[in-house]
Amino acid sequence: MKTSQAGVLRRIPEIDFQTATEAGLEGLRDENVLKIAASEKRILITHDRKTIPKHFAEFIRQEKCWGVFIVSKKLEISLAIDEIILIWAASEAEEYINSIRQLPI
Repeated sequence: MKTSQAGVLRRIPEIDFQTATEAGLEGLRDENVLKIAASEKRILITHDRKTIPKHFAEFIRQEKCWGVFIVSKKLEISLAIDEIILIWAASEAEEYINSIRQLPI
């Protein structure tokens, strides 16, 4: 995700976008990643389509999540960057509360 982050920030520097490393999330269990993202009112962008959906479903039963976007590893980086910027420009974060989406949309 780091390459996508650099590409997004190169085009739109004002987007508040962190890598897992910057956010201190690397190596944490999914439940903890979701809890931290929710506490910081952040949308989680991940490649993890195997375990995150299950943990997300469990998480939103009790807590509010600002949303999850699952980005296919097969998606070209330039398209992932375009999708993230389009979502940022054309919508509000509140539209994604307790929802999980696949990119490309």
